Amino acid sequence: MVRGNSNEKNIHLVFTGHEYADGGAHILEVLNRENIKASFFFTGDFYRNNEFAPLISDLKKNGHYLGAHSNKHLLYNDWSADKKLLVTETEFNEDLNLNYAEMKKFGINKSDAPYYLPPYEWNDSTITSWTKKNQLTLINYTKGTLSHADYTTPDDKNYKSTEVIYNSILDYEAKASLNGFLLLSHIGTHPNRTDKFYLELEHLIKALKRNGYQFVSLNEMLD
Repeated sequence: MVRGNSNEKNIHLVFTGHEYADGGAHILEVLNRENIKASFFFTGDFYRNNEFAPLISDLKKNGHYLGAHSNKHLLYNDWSADKKLLVTETEFNEDLNLNYAEMKKFGINKSDAPYYLPPYEWNDSTITSWTKKNQLTLINYTKGTLSHADYTTPDDKNYKSTEVIYNSILDYEAKASLNGFLLLSHIGTHPNRTDKFYLELEHLIKALKRNGYQFVSLNEMLD
């Protein structure tokens, strides 16, 4: 599942995390101020990082969706057009179960988090099938904008500045629409990226609200 109802002006905000959480407090503050429920998909490494525990607890307390993003942020498929599989089903299952084991320490059971977002937002039909066998639904972000590129750093060939990312969202909205979009960005980024996209989150939300969009929960978007 990569998009909700394209006939309704609804958007859902998705955040992923593995190593960094520098934007967490700011993002939570903005979401609370704007009365928005978002979803947060974290790796097992993120959940077991003691420094992030207060943030995770605050996200849960404020009613945001907390999900799994693999235990060790595995790359399931190579980057070729064929998406060559890089893990076995056993490796996939073991890694997935370890992710949910860390979540359980925060009182999040598998039944509480039935949607799964693959690491690197990269998978094939086999991964989708294995996810389903675990009684989970694999989801991903809606393509069309550069919101997901906020992890890039200036030394990357594919670096995208916050201005470029921000404009890509509004430009796409003007040309097509963001109806039903799962708009993904990151809860934190490498220190080398000083141009933090999450600092523009409130401006983006207000701009899209002015254009008639509502920000809905993950369950509202996909149920």
